[in-house]
Amino acid sequence: MAYWLAKTEPESFSYSDLEKLGQDRWNGVKNFAALKHMKQMELGDLVFIYHTGKEKAIIGVAEVISTFYPDPNETDERFIVVDVKPRYPLDRPVTLKEIKSNALFQEWELVRQSRLSVMPVSEEHWKYIHTSAKQAAP
Repeated sequence: MAYWLAKTEPESFSYSDLEKLGQDRWNGVKNFAALKHMKQMELGDLVFIYHTGKEKAIIGVAEVISTFYPDPNETDERFIVVDVKPRYPLDRPVTLKEIKSNALFQEWELVRQSRLSVMPVSEEHWKYIHTSAKQAAP
């Protein structure tokens, strides 16, 4: 199993929207580095859902429930999607400010490449963020 982080604008689509739907397509990704990461996602991988905008925080965890496939709303087959379902909200959101203040995260794409919308998460980072959220990692 691999771990990922995917960003979303909560005004457009939030973690609670995903919870209400029960599952949905993760779409709208146009950055080719982010798309490359999405192509590596496998069934059962877990994804931190990060709210951009005013929140700038990791809010919850989703599970990848499909491998990638062409975005049905795009004519360019390079644009892909995966399907995800909500697993659990974090007990306490972990903010970008907290992450940036910790030397452990200094080289993570979330800190170094602020515009990248999908990125891998190391097991060490996964566990540390859960500890920061006061929640046990699965």
